[in-house]
Amino acid sequence: MTASARRPAAVPTGQVWCEFGLTTVLLFLVVTIVRWLRVPSSPLYIGDLSLALWVIGPVAGLLITGLILSPWGRRSGGHMNPAVTVAVWLMDVFPGTSVLPYIAAQLAGSLLGASLGRLVWGPVVSAVGFGTLRPAPGWSASAVFLAEAGCVLVLALAVGFLLAYPAFARWLPATVGTCVALIIVIFGPLSGGSANPARQFGPAVLAGRFTDLLIYMVAPVVGAGLGASVHHLLYRRFQLREPITYKLAGTGDTAGRAGASRV
Repeated sequence: MTASARRPAAVPTGQVWCEFGLTTVLLFLVVTIVRWLRVPSSPLYIGDLSLALWVIGPVAGLLITGLILSPWGRRSGGHMNPAVTVAVWLMDVFPGTSVLPYIAAQLAGSLLGASLGRLVWGPVVSAVGFGTLRPAPGWSASAVFLAEAGCVLVLALAVGFLLAYPAFARWLPATVGTCVALIIVIFGPLSGGSANPARQFGPAVLAGRFTDLLIYMVAPVVGAGLGASVHHLLYRRFQLREPITYKLAGTGDTAGRAGASRV
């Protein structure tokens, strides 16, 4: 079966709106976490960045796992990350015609979620740049690019493998959440630990911090492309299975196969 024959038809518009809603909620919660843990006047303030990230990372991972498993997440696939959308598209289980609508929904949700954080918590969130990430001093643009791309490469490989095996697919939401938590804890003090263009887009735009924005937007997508390419190479070399759905909370027995049978 050719790659074009395997790709499902364009996803319904309702799923695009779900992806918008999920990303909105995610970014609002991100701004909320940063507001309470990183604003000096907060009673929950943690001054040491590394220690704060040990709290933020697991909390963010749990939130993402919960959003993937939510009704909206089960419906849209629960990507909330343009790099994930690009990865599953390049793995031939997500329609190319729906890539741009999903990415647009994710970026719009990022802006709205960060804006809602400002509306709810007030100007205090401006003190922390709406949660905008920054690389550590001394980290060059190329080092940040490699780190962010590398994180997504590993994430894409994990997603591709688990989506290919229905018996393991139920572990995917927790796996994605764990990967995000580790990225934040390990790379947060270094490259910033975004690995998600939507995570950085809204806060950076609202805070007017555009210095490294292009890196945070492009590097994860490059990592997704590399991860999908490595997955295809492993599939051909070791006869591994290919993903059969783009839904991160899917059992692997519906979306991909149904889409393949329609085209």
